Amino acid sequence: MIKFTILIRRNPALTHEEFITYHRDRHAPLFMSLDCVRDNVRRYVQQHGLPVALPGLPPVTFDGATELWFDDLEGIGRVFEDPEYLAIIRPDEERFINLLGCEFLVTEEHLVHPGA
Repeated sequence: MIKFTILIRRNPALTHEEFITYHRDRHAPLFMSLDCVRDNVRRYVQQHGLPVALPGLPPVTFDGATELWFDDLEGIGRVFEDPEYLAIIRPDEERFINLLGCEFLVTEEHLVHPGA
């Protein structure tokens, strides 16, 4: 399983709360409405930053993260190169995300501890 993680910085025109509301309530349903997403994304998780300061660590610079799971690397391309994604989702992302301020990571998970 391949995981695509996006560390997100919000569009600076939005507050952190406006970013969360848009990401969760507007963008997620729109993203999930596409056939290419439903056919290729196996799991979709949004995470939104909490207002915390941790001793000894630098301040948080991201507003949230998105995690998308795919069966294979090609699935990422089938979504992010799809004409419908490019026409509908990419312009929507620009409404609430600072795309140039985001970071991306493509990984394979290796379970160390399964939890309780």
